[in-house]
Amino acid sequence: MSSVLRAEHLLRRLQGDVPVTLVNDVSLDIQRGEFICIMGPSGSGKSSLLYLLGLLDRPDSGQLWLEGEALARYDEERLAALRLAKLGFVFQFHFLLAEFTVQQNVMLPMQRLGRRDDGAARAYALHLLERLGIADQAAKFPSQLSGGQRQRAALARALANDPVLILADEPTGNLDSASTLNVRQILRSLADAGQTVVAVTHDAGFASAADRCIGLVDGSIDPDWRPAA
Repeated sequence: MSSVLRAEHLLRRLQGDVPVTLVNDVSLDIQRGEFICIMGPSGSGKSSLLYLLGLLDRPDSGQLWLEGEALARYDEERLAALRLAKLGFVFQFHFLLAEFTVQQNVMLPMQRLGRRDDGAARAYALHLLERLGIADQAAKFPSQLSGGQRQRAALARALANDPVLILADEPTGNLDSASTLNVRQILRSLADAGQTVVAVTHDAGFASAADRCIGLVDGSIDPDWRPAA
């Protein structure tokens, strides 16, 4: 396997009268095709770390490499272009645009990137929806879908530009047990097919599908941390 994302000594601190350290000296190496879960107590910095790994926030110190390329000197415009081309995001809330159909929602990242014309984007969006088992929902609007279907549509959108890395922040937090199992199985199958997935979760059952879990406590990796039984 080859490294997709490498982080060394990441530090993220909120400044103020009393500075708060969100991420403290975190180093990790994410390999191609891995399914990794980040777990830990509430307030331990899980989402803050994911935002740093997803280039949605900048560390105060430390370094990131994406596919071997150092990112420290990238400006915001270049980071935004990199996120669009190489990263896919899934959040606890689906963030699908209500005024667009499911297929149109999946097409949007492709249209922004401009690698495919509209016809090719439409066909590839349908292919992704078929892959995730909701092609029959393509012409519907998000409000017409169940919670599990919306999250699968959000996952299809995250895959639209063939990213090297999928980052998911509590992707099953709003789902029932059946939908949670379905999303877990989909992410596992994506990793088995070579996709790299990093997910923040509080759900030990969800994390059981991962190749490895990273425990975060007070912003730092704790190799001895285990979720409560």
